[in-house]
Amino acid sequence: MLSVYVPHGTTLERIVVEPGSPPPDNAVWIDMVTPTVQEDKIVEQMLGIAVPTREEMQEIEVSSRLYVENGARYMTATLMCQSDTPTPKTTAVTFILSSHRLATVRYDDPRPFAIVEHKLARTCPPKVSGESVLMDLLDAVIDRSADILERIGAEVDQVSHSIFEPEEEVKPPSYNDVLKALGRKGDLTSKVRESLVSIGRLLLFLANEADSMKWPKDMRAQLQSMQRDDGSLSDHATYLTNKITFLLDAMLGVVNIQQNN
Repeated sequence: MLSVYVPHGTTLERIVVEPGSPPPDNAVWIDMVTPTVQEDKIVEQMLGIAVPTREEMQEIEVSSRLYVENGARYMTATLMCQSDTPTPKTTAVTFILSSHRLATVRYDDPRPFAIVEHKLARTCPPKVSGESVLMDLLDAVIDRSADILERIGAEVDQVSHSIFEPEEEVKPPSYNDVLKALGRKGDLTSKVRESLVSIGRLLLFLANEADSMKWPKDMRAQLQSMQRDDGSLSDHATYLTNKITFLLDAMLGVVNIQQNN
């Protein structure tokens, strides 16, 4: 599906481009969700760029994810998806900045995209551009990662209390349930950290390109703030990983003691 966002007063209006129809020339954000070959060609003709394939987006080398080609900045990051479900996963999303327009290519529906879409549908800056939309998306990704880590931390604390401080009137959880809970939290934490590392690399790439793109001081300051937030969240994810590992070791120690008794 191909959607474009065009300024409409103080908001950004979403327009779905039907097959065979040309997109509006004043679009500042072009969102491609599981694009077809025809939609790829429409965007390539509109922006004068090459849209990466799904296989190219899944490359893990930094040189294949962050590069400049024909004046366009290509940035691929790993984002969290379905984090509120029993089967969270990560997905590769490509951001392309070209001529003050932003094109996004994705094959899933990360929550930050819906958040930013609703935000810009209510209000947007008078001089909205692809760069400002990109900053809103990255900010929403970091905020979403922080929310997930906060939830993981609270749930890990509950598991810790159930292991070491079980209430006498409450039946203690089975070791099988505890193992599964800690395993799920550890898997989710590792996925969030993977996403934060890829976002950190993307932000560093943008910081290095800010001079050539002639970004204003306020946007550079916002970029530096997001870099600090991303770094602190990565450290917190590492702390949670260590805590989950400690709880696993401690629980196995408790099991061994009970077996010996």
